[in-house]
Amino acid sequence: MRSILFILLVSSTVTNSQNTFPQDYFANPLEVPLVLAGNFGELRSNHFHSGLDMKTQQREGLKVLSSADGFVSRIKIAHFGYGKALYITHPNGYTTVYGHLQKFSPEIEAYIKKQQYEKESFEVELVPTAETLPVKKGSLVAYSGNTGGSGGPHLHFEIRDKEERPMNPMLFGLDVKDTSKPVVQAVYAYALDENASVNNSNTKQKLRLTPLKTGDYTTENVEAYGNIGFGIETTDRQDLAANSNGVYNIQTFVNGSQNYEVDFGMFSFDESSCINQFIDYEHYMGSRQRIQKLFRKNNPLSILKPIFNDGILSVKDSTSSVYKIRVSDYKNNESVVTINIKGKKSSISTPKPEKTTPYYIVADQSTNLKSGNVSVDFYPDTFYENFYMDFDVKNDTLTLHKDVVPTRKNFTINYDISNYKDADKDKLFIARLVGYKKYPSYSFTKRNGNVLTTSTKTLGTYALASDTEKPTISALNFKDGQWLSDFRFLKVKIDDALSGISNYRATVNDQWILMEYEYKNKTLTYDFNDNVVGNGTNNFKIIVTDNVGNSATFEAVFYRK
Repeated sequence: MRSILFILLVSSTVTNSQNTFPQDYFANPLEVPLVLAGNFGELRSNHFHSGLDMKTQQREGLKVLSSADGFVSRIKIAHFGYGKALYITHPNGYTTVYGHLQKFSPEIEAYIKKQQYEKESFEVELVPTAETLPVKKGSLVAYSGNTGGSGGPHLHFEIRDKEERPMNPMLFGLDVKDTSKPVVQAVYAYALDENASVNNSNTKQKLRLTPLKTGDYTTENVEAYGNIGFGIETTDRQDLAANSNGVYNIQTFVNGSQNYEVDFGMFSFDESSCINQFIDYEHYMGSRQRIQKLFRKNNPLSILKPIFNDGILSVKDSTSSVYKIRVSDYKNNESVVTINIKGKKSSISTPKPEKTTPYYIVADQSTNLKSGNVSVDFYPDTFYENFYMDFDVKNDTLTLHKDVVPTRKNFTINYDISNYKDADKDKLFIARLVGYKKYPSYSFTKRNGNVLTTSTKTLGTYALASDTEKPTISALNFKDGQWLSDFRFLKVKIDDALSGISNYRATVNDQWILMEYEYKNKTLTYDFNDNVVGNGTNNFKIIVTDNVGNSATFEAVFYRK
């Protein structure tokens, strides 16, 4: 039986040797062996990982080389996201992306700094012409770092097609040693409508999972009836790293016939947030464990291949069937889970709890909810499915369900602040209350007259908050009146306790200087090699403003010769 299943699985999959992508075109952009901290398609918060996270031996400053001939087509420097990122377009139409960089090669660095000083901004997005910054395969373009939303030193590397869709770089021949099978942590069964049951229950059931000596798995026998589906928690590990990464492909079979597939080969950025409908989002928000649903309900994700009935099993009374889940990594190491299903119609001993409220959300319709001075606008297709929403307003605190329902697009929350004193209105903002202590977290707020508005994709508890405190500024490596002749850097720490930093501006002798912001340690750094600061007396000044307009000013004098 095992050999027959193997033949079926292989014949239903396009093997790596058959792919049509160029295999020797792109090279490893690092000079160290390719070891991954994260792989393509891996499940992340609110998105699928769009590239490979390449380990840099726990340090910054490794040379980053152009993966192929081409030209620098885009440069983006941001406080968050990819931090310092470089985009190289190649003659074959693909684009490679290099993220979380420490700095760029001297030629590229000079080009960027010239633009930053002209724009008087650390954050820039530049689009050079094809003739401006040509590069050769293997030429130095940057140094690896930890900028932006990075949790540690590494290089984020992508390959995108002409439509800017990220693709698995391993399809292009980048090789990572991997001889281990994917690991299955858990399997769940779902009754998908009110008349369906799994083991006499209408609620989600975690199945007892038994590892076999072959490396495969089996579960307890399942009694079921009606429309059911399955979900799986699974990860993969490559040979040279201990990281638990994502898998490459998941297929399901019923009595030997394939009925579903998840293929992590390519996706588009505008569909990446659909990950929250792909996983059991409510389960994830309660446990931080991601169950990948092996059936499709109202999800446009292109990585889902619903071969038969959207992966849903219609189990009839007095039947027997065998359901198999095949999980594989890119090197075709595979793990198979076998589930024996007996069709049995019986009374449901554990019905799914049903909660109704006065507020029923129809997913494909617009909805406006209003109470007191608060209103909420949901647009068509904000949600994937219909549901009853919790909605309540008390003392400027908005209860907008719990963050257990995935959203597809933004909705708006509006607060009428007419009843507040004019002197207080400028310091108000809309905050999401997070954590056990309900700490107010700033939600980007706009004001139009007496109405404050925020746009968000997150349900939960919101409230009006007030910030009357100025940001704080402190020198890190110098003192007022100090000689700094031998210093390479000038460093300052900035912080804001409530609404957060909005912007900053630093000058020396009234001339703007480039200070790079690293939000993870809240530091601003100026490099004296920019040659903006001259010898003699220098008057340093920095103004920092928070998100409601409170400003703080720091001034100091230093000397250089």
